[in-house]
Amino acid sequence: MTYTLTTTVDLPWAEALDRARDALAAQGFGILTEINVRSTFQAKLGAEAADAVGDYVILGARNPALASRALATEPEIGALLPCNVVVRRNKDAEKTTVEAIDPQTMVQLSAAPAVKEIADDAGTRLRKALADLGETAK
Repeated sequence: MTYTLTTTVDLPWAEALDRARDALAAQGFGILTEINVRSTFQAKLGAEAADAVGDYVILGARNPALASRALATEPEIGALLPCNVVVRRNKDAEKTTVEAIDPQTMVQLSAAPAVKEIADDAGTRLRKALADLGETAK
């Protein structure tokens, strides 16, 4: 089962991270959280673990209107929010990978028809953000 939407871009990691933020913002997503996995591993597990994961940031992205609709439909869906978007590149990679959770994952966990509508909208927006990110890398 594929549970992510993915693009690979020919950009340096830091530039891909900045452009990912911009592409998400253009689709109405704000960044609620940002977890630098490399830094966390460095602090908690040491340099070897940090080097093994490479450059790796998890962006907690959310679209306020979609989140509001989802929570009004099914308050428990909040356990799946925000949508995580990963920007990663290991030390030997020549390209940077950007991937987002596929909102259809929520549909598999909920029987509410409104959740499918919201997931469809979120998926369209995330796909557009990833496509736009790929286009800006050219």
